[in-house]
Amino acid sequence: MTLKKLIPTNWVFIGLAAFSLTTFVACDKEDDMMDPMLDSTEFSYDFHNGQTVPSAPYAGTHPSDLSASLALEELENGNTKITVTIENSLDGEMYAIHAHDAADPATTPNGTPYNETPNSDILTQMAEGNGGTVSVSQEATMSYGDLINSYEGFFVIHDPLQPINTADISTYLIVGSFAREQGDSDYKSQTFSYDFNTGQLEPTFAYEGTHSDDVTATIRVDELADDQSRIVISIMNTMDGEMYATHAHDMADPATTPNGTPYNETPNGDVFAGGISGNGGTAMGVNVSSFSYDDILNTYDGFFVVHDPLQAIDTTDPTTYLVLGVFAR
Repeated sequence: MTLKKLIPTNWVFIGLAAFSLTTFVACDKEDDMMDPMLDSTEFSYDFHNGQTVPSAPYAGTHPSDLSASLALEELENGNTKITVTIENSLDGEMYAIHAHDAADPATTPNGTPYNETPNSDILTQMAEGNGGTVSVSQEATMSYGDLINSYEGFFVIHDPLQPINTADISTYLIVGSFAREQGDSDYKSQTFSYDFNTGQLEPTFAYEGTHSDDVTATIRVDELADDQSRIVISIMNTMDGEMYATHAHDMADPATTPNGTPYNETPNGDVFAGGISGNGGTAMGVNVSSFSYDDILNTYDGFFVVHDPLQAIDTTDPTTYLVLGVFAR
């Protein structure tokens, strides 16, 4: 009897199938090993409170709870997909988002440490705010590895409430090194509310005038780098076109002031002193102060005053004040 007759025919088929399957799996594993391993990463950016440029923290009225992330995805064609996500955007506002190449300030027109013209090959986008989270993407022509390891530049989100000014870092909501870890920056913020002056602080100081009594105000104090603070004043229910003089007045002994006021009649401009133009609704003003956040909240003793725009400014007569209260308390 021959060997061929001892082996059943169906066993031959089974052996051939097993050999084919083994060959297919081996080839499949080789193909998998040849597929490129595409990488991705993400970087977080906090609101611009001076972390990157302490000398020029954001000086505007946009809410300071905005933050952003920058996600990079390696592509098979050698390019990189860049996705920017903005948190706490303002509904209907258009956010300009740029990559700016780093540069020697001695070589730029306005002494900026970057080229003022954005690098459109990496990132130049516009994102419309929706009141919450909004994202926008672009395919950059630079490789993933070069962006993460070699590219020297800045990631910038401009304030939609101001004209774009690529030479003024204080107008940037977000600014940081492009595709680099930013480090922790836990900055504090607190808001204080004030009602119309009906004599809450002192009955004899109650407002006397013709302005409507629905005016209210808030003070927002934001902690900044280098022991600075951002003071943002909001006045609600303003009259369109009227200028509201808004002041911080240092407390003082009435026996030492010219007119017996319990404050210095000259406003403290380092805390806040300026005019806020009414617009028929909520009008805002801002000042970056050399006082630290903790100093403003815990040490500074002063009064917050919003003057009546329908009367001549008189810092000696509190009855002309629409709003009067202790500053940031």
